[in-house]
Amino acid sequence: MKINAAVIFEKGQPFRIKELELDAPKRDEVLVKVEACGVCHTDDVARMQVIPVPLPAVFGHEGCGIIEKTGPGVTDFQKGDRVGFSYGYCGTCQACRTGQPYGCEENRRLNFSGVQYDGTKRLHYGKQGVSSFFGQGAFATYAVVHVHNLIPIRDDVNLVMTGPLGCGIQTGAGAVLNYIKPQPDSSILITGCGPVGLSAVMAAKIAGCTTVIACDIIDDRLKLAGELGADYVINGNNMNVLDEVKKITRIGTNYAIDCTGIGACVRQSLSCTRSLGTCVVLGATQELTIHVENELMGAGKTLVGIVEGCSIPQVFIPQLLRYYKKGLFPFDKLITYYAFHDINQAFEDTRSGKVIKAVLKMGTK
Repeated sequence: MKINAAVIFEKGQPFRIKELELDAPKRDEVLVKVEACGVCHTDDVARMQVIPVPLPAVFGHEGCGIIEKTGPGVTDFQKGDRVGFSYGYCGTCQACRTGQPYGCEENRRLNFSGVQYDGTKRLHYGKQGVSSFFGQGAFATYAVVHVHNLIPIRDDVNLVMTGPLGCGIQTGAGAVLNYIKPQPDSSILITGCGPVGLSAVMAAKIAGCTTVIACDIIDDRLKLAGELGADYVINGNNMNVLDEVKKITRIGTNYAIDCTGIGACVRQSLSCTRSLGTCVVLGATQELTIHVENELMGAGKTLVGIVEGCSIPQVFIPQLLRYYKKGLFPFDKLITYYAFHDINQAFEDTRSGKVIKAVLKMGTK
């Protein structure tokens, strides 16, 4: 079938909306009419080939939509179901068998190689195959998606806002609720108040942290962090973060989360934790230098990187939507909507910090 998709043909190029051919779903796949898709930093770094996804490619991995057709072997979904998209996993490796699909041994092949589970592509531009990011390629009007990537979406929420739950939002919230699992009276520092960091702020309040500190360099984001539950905010441009954390906590926080991917910020976050504290890294930093004896061995601290918030999306995303319905997780406050044809503007506004979480609405003219 003919579809419209935003295609990257060469490294660093703007997105170009083109008519592509989309194959019918094969075994364990469904055809989804994409309603919306979040804009994620990971899409941008793949566009720049930091993640070397074979080009041409259709990016977009925070999609949501309505199933139009099911392929052979699909039993848990049917035409008309509302679904969100998340990462792919094989379901058979040791990590998957032990309930940790976020650590799947096939992660890179299933999410970054541009092919579907069977090793073939569903998208074509003329005679040329086109890669699909995360097995989705959700910057498109339609997508063929494997059932492992799908999450049922309840009927009483606005479908178009749910796409970002599949990556950035579950990463931040899951770091707190699935990995750290903080004690109710604990303290936490969250550095970087983008969608990942602000999701962590909301999750920290749900978990019962009594001291939630948010750090950023944009005052508007710090203001929103306060509205979402941060007890203290620190502007890293004009305040000494370590000194401020010590003033608030005396000996440092129990936990710290870095969402920036900046080496200096990771070191700062680690330094702000108390003895036996834990620092979680969510931003992709290429290189990091730390003093192992002082920060880790001598103080018994833990420095860890986690993937996708240690989330099983089919379990965790419905949980986040339950929190949303109770008024505890108002992630919709992070979202700014764009028409599909304004995709390049959405990325520009995301890079500049003008918006927190851009979401493309595919049906918007």
